[in-house]
Amino acid sequence: MEISTTRRPAVQGWRARGEYAYRVLTLDRGTRVNDARRLLTEEAEYGRWELARTLVQAGGERKVWLRRKIIRAVSTL
Repeated sequence: MEISTTRRPAVQGWRARGEYAYRVLTLDRGTRVNDARRLLTEEAEYGRWELARTLVQAGGERKVWLRRKIIRAVSTL
């Protein structure tokens, strides 16, 4: 199981589009389903991420896009 840290702005890492921030996780084909489920559940519970998209590639590697709402503080002064 691997969390991607590659800096390709169009695909990997952190991005802000509209009102959401995106994070891409890359899971290798050896990752068990229960381990992937536990990882995504922890990200959803503690990081407030939600599942946006999944992609299973030909070699069995899985890419998972997570998103969360961007909250902007408005000054009251």
